[in-house]
Parts: sequence; C-alpha cells; structure tokens
Amino acid sequence: MAQSATTDVSEARAVRRRQFLRTTGLAGAGAGTLALAGCGSGDGSDGGTTTLDLLVSSYDKSVGASIGDQWDGVVRDFEKKHPDIHVEVERVPFLKMDAVLARRVKDGRAPDIAQGHLFAPYAEDRLLYSADRLFDVPTQADFVRSFADAGRVDSVQYGIPILASTPRLFYNTALFARAGLAGPPRSWSQLRTAAQALKTIGVPTPYALQFGPEAAEDELLAWLLSGGGGYADLGGYDFGSAENKATLTWLRDELVEPGLAGAAPGKLTRTQAYAQFLGGKAGMLIAHPVLLGAADKARLPYAHAAFPLKQGNEAAAPVGLNDWMMAFRSGGHAEEAGKFLTFLFGTGSAKTYGGAQATLPVTVTASDKLRADRSQRKLWKFVDQMPDAEFHPVGLRSWPKVRSAVRERIGEAVAPGGSPARVLEALDRISPAGD
Repeated sequence: MAQSATTDVSEARAVRRRQFLRTTGLAGAGAGTLALAGCGSGDGSDGGTTTLDLLVSSYDKSVGASIGDQWDGVVRDFEKKHPDIHVEVERVPFLKMDAVLARRVKDGRAPDIAQGHLFAPYAEDRLLYSADRLFDVPTQADFVRSFADAGRVDSVQYGIPILASTPRLFYNTALFARAGLAGPPRSWSQLRTAAQALKTIGVPTPYALQFGPEAAEDELLAWLLSGGGGYADLGGYDFGSAENKATLTWLRDELVEPGLAGAAPGKLTRTQAYAQFLGGKAGMLIAHPVLLGAADKARLPYAHAAFPLKQGNEAAAPVGLNDWMMAFRSGGHAEEAGKFLTFLFGTGSAKTYGGAQATLPVTVTASDKLRADRSQRKLWKFVDQMPDAEFHPVGLRSWPKVRSAVRERIGEAVAPGGSPARVLEALDRISPAGD
C-alpha cells in the first residue's frame, strides 16, 4: 500500500472510532429507575464499619495461567489501610458472571461493585455511578485513554477497564524455519504465502482462524480492522460494508477453501486453537499475552508480531479486550466504592493486575512501571499497542445479542460456498440502527 493510502486508512479509522464513541449508548439512555435496594450494610451498625459487596469473576486455569484470582490479597491490603470498610468478596465462574449479575440486579440485590463483561444496560438504566463520581481527576485521567473511552455511554464513562489485553499474531518459529520463512507476514498476501508454505511441510492448521463459538467476535474484528472496516460507523452497526464483505470473501477464497485455516475454522474455538499451537499443530494464530507463559512452559519456539494491514506497510489497529468493573448506585456507597476502586487501580496494583497474570495494566502509571521492568519485557509490545486499541461496540445495549449472532453465524460466511454478504447483512438487521 502506498504511504498516502495507508495514512488515509488510519485517519478514517480514527475518525470513525471517535464519531462512534460519541454516539454509543444514546438509544435507551435515561430508561429505568433507582428502584433497587443494595446489599451493603453501610448503616454503621457494625461498629461504624461499612460493608461493600464485591462480585468478581473466577477464572479457572486457562492455557497455563491463572487470571484474576488475587482478590483476597487486594482486599486484605485495602482493609489494613481502611479499617472502617469491610469488603465481602463473592466469586462467580466467569462464564456465568453476566447472567448472575443480571439476575441479582433484577431481584433487587445489586452488589456495590461488580466485575463483568457488560456495563451498557446498567448505565443506560441509570444504575451505575459514573467514573468521575468515583475517582478524582488525576486518577481518572491515568486510565489508558482508548480503554477508558470504550467504557463510555453517552460520552460519560461508567465501565472501568480491568484485566486488559491486546492480542498479537503468534507464530511457531521452528515451523517457519522448516518452511523457509524468514519472519512474520507483513500483509495478507504474505500471510497466505506463509500458510501455503506451512501446509507444504505438513502443518495441519497453517493459520488457526478462530471462528468457532467461543470468541469469534475477537478474531472477526481483528480481520475487519485490518481490511479497513469494522463493526460500526456513525449510525450504528455496519457489518455489511463493502470493506467487510471484501475481507470475508478473501478469507473464504484465499484461506479457508484452499485448506490453509484447518479442517473446520467455523467450529474452531480459541481454547482449541491455543492447544493446537502449543502442540505444534498450528503455525500462526491471533492470541492474547496469556499464551506467553503456556508457550514458555511447553518450550515451544515462538515469536509474535502486530497483525498486518491488508496491503502491509504498517500494523492494523489491535483489538482491545478487557473485563469491566462497575459500581452500583443502589447501595449508596459512592465514597467507599471510590476508595476501594482508587486503591485497586493505584500504583500498588500494577503487578497484581498486570504482568503477574499475563494481562495488561489499564493505567498509564502502571503501564510505565511495567514497561520499565525488564523482567516483563515479553509484555512490552502488547502494552505499546494499547493506546491504538479498537473495541467491540460494548457501549450499545444490543451488543450481547449481536455478539451471540456473530458467534453462531460468522463461520457460515467463510465456509466454501458461503455468502459473506448474506451473513453480514443479516447481522445488521438484528438491532435497529444506533441501538
């Protein structure tokens, strides 16, 4: 791609992202009331101690790393500093977290603070404290801007990012050497050429296209961004754009149909793809930093690179992923919740919720600390990507429904004989424009 064309793509992408962030969450905003009763005690009946209910996700060991299960240490340290606030931790398996939280809110038992994957419905129903109610200006300003912006509804931040990630293109360097490949692909055509070379030496899955039901929306967004498209424009969802159709048509014709993406990419989950890579059965895949530790443990020779733009010359925008912390208003504990969250995202949490768990810290201060720590240099490239991250339309109430449809149907679009246009246009019809 010529430099001017590359610049045009980057500028257009940045404009589209800013415009969309300004519109997310307008539909349905203002609906709902504060009819829910909170669970925290907070009445001073326990010797002046306020109890905060903290509902968090419990992550089982996944590809060799335990994520997000160090809450006991954080709470213990916080309570030493704030003896008048007791934090009661309740863990929920991460796959059940959204359903459990929704039921708690519906039943009038909203926690004071919760971790989850969705925040927009609660923000639109005016059930959450905004970030500026919880943090002072310097603390709120310390969040990495791209991640903080993704937590906005109607230009106000309600979702507080945690356990962040920006995936990169991992590749097996031993297989690449055997196939006569000198380095990572810098364009789609180079990626296809590398996949062909890997297939020639007998690699079952040259490129592990993760379009199965576990996290297809992540893989899809990475490819759409690389092709100059995305999930949304100023008016709302825009799956059926010309750029998106061209991207999926290329995947169907250039990777899937020639057998360069494995036997059944429409069924391949992230967990399965990681297992194939760790077993030497996959040559390339998009993966999170959590794969670093597992690959080291398996003594797998690997490297990683930024995912390329279609025509090359520079990196595509990375996909930004994270969980969200949110503070519910029903308990009336804004001050106490703010103190806990400020402690959680202060400088002391850089190691706890950063490189120690193969996830990325979400504040500039903590990122700088990690970036200066040579023992964490394997994460440096991931941290460097964070300011440019692009996100799913998590600020839209309808996103969970649309996400489910992406997981169920996107594999059809790239199957031999599949119709990218039909699948993408169907996704646009799931929700009204802008919702």
